[in-house]
Amino acid sequence: MLIRPVEQRDLDQLHDLAQLTKYGLTTLPKDRATFEKRVRQSLRAFEDLNDADPQGQLYLFVMEDTASQKVVGTCGIVSKVGGFKPFYAFRLETEIQQSKTLGSKHEHRVLHLFKNHDGPTEIGSLFLHPEYRGGGNGRVLSLSRFLFLAEYPKLFEQEVIAEMRGVVDEAGHSPFWEALGVHFFGIDFPNADMLSLINKDFIEELIPRHPVYLDLLSPEAQASVAEVHPNTVPARRLLEGEGFAYHDMVDIFEAGPVLQCSQANIRTVKESRELPVVSVESTLGEGALPAIVSAKDSFFRASGGKVAQTPDGLVLESQLAEDLQVSVGQTVRFAPLKASC
Repeated sequence: MLIRPVEQRDLDQLHDLAQLTKYGLTTLPKDRATFEKRVRQSLRAFEDLNDADPQGQLYLFVMEDTASQKVVGTCGIVSKVGGFKPFYAFRLETEIQQSKTLGSKHEHRVLHLFKNHDGPTEIGSLFLHPEYRGGGNGRVLSLSRFLFLAEYPKLFEQEVIAEMRGVVDEAGHSPFWEALGVHFFGIDFPNADMLSLINKDFIEELIPRHPVYLDLLSPEAQASVAEVHPNTVPARRLLEGEGFAYHDMVDIFEAGPVLQCSQANIRTVKESRELPVVSVESTLGEGALPAIVSAKDSFFRASGGKVAQTPDGLVLESQLAEDLQVSVGQTVRFAPLKASC
C-alpha cells in the first residue's frame, strides 16, 4: 500500500470511490465536476512545496494498492481554513441561571456561533474502500498526513483541527439538522452539506445569529451534539491517540465534534525521525518496529511496514523499500505506527 499525492490519472478511480461514501463526508463529493476541481487545486498546491505561507491550499493524497495499481483510499489536508470565507462552527457553553424566589438553579447548554477568518489547518477527506479496511491500512492512511506535516511544517498553521462526521443515518437524516438547520435554511441536510463545499455564501446569509438553547431542541437532537457517526468512532479514537481533543466546538450542520491539536503536539509529528537507510532485508527479526515511513525527496510518498533502528541508520523490510522506491543510502522519515506504552 502506497500513499502518494493525487494525480490527474486518479480521477476516474477517485470518482468511483466517492460513490461508496455515505452522507456527511462533504470533502469527498460524489459530483464529478466538484471532485475534478478539487484534484486540480491539489495539483497546483503540490507544484511548489517551498511556499511557506498557508493560504488554504488543498493537499489530496491517495492510497494505491501497488500490486493492482488500484486507488483504494484517500485523505487530505487544507493548509488554512477561514480567510475571505470564514470557518463556521458552534461553540458549546454552559449557562447557569438561579432564582432566589423559587430557590432553583438551572444549567443550560447553549450554542454560540463562531466565525474565524484566520483559521487553523484542517485534516479531512479520509476514506478507505470497505474491502481494504482492517490490517492497519486505515491507520497508515490517516497517519501519512502527519508525516507530511512533519516534513513541511511551514506550509501549515500551528493549530490543526479535524471535523468529525456527526450523527447522520443511511437516508441522510440528521436529528440536529432537522431540529435546527432546516428551519433556517429550508433545504435538507445532504443538499446543505454539498452546497457548503461549493459556495458558503448561504451560510452567512441564513445561519441563526443568536445563541441556541439546546433545551428547546428534540431529545434526539440534543443527544447527537458532539457525537460521531458509528463508522467514525475508530477515526476519532485514532486522532485522540495522536493528541487531538474535543474542546466544545461542533459542526453547524450535524453537530459533529471538532477535534483540535497543535501541530507540534501531534504524536506522529513529535516522534518522527530522519535516518539513512543502511540495509534492506526480506525479513526482520523480533526487534522490528511497525512504522510508517516516507521518502525524503521531491516526490512525497509513504507506506507502512517493519523497520529496525541501528546506531548507523534504519533497516527496511524489502516490500516497504520497494513500495517507497528507496534504496540504501537514501534518507527517510519514519514514526512508530502506535505510541509506545
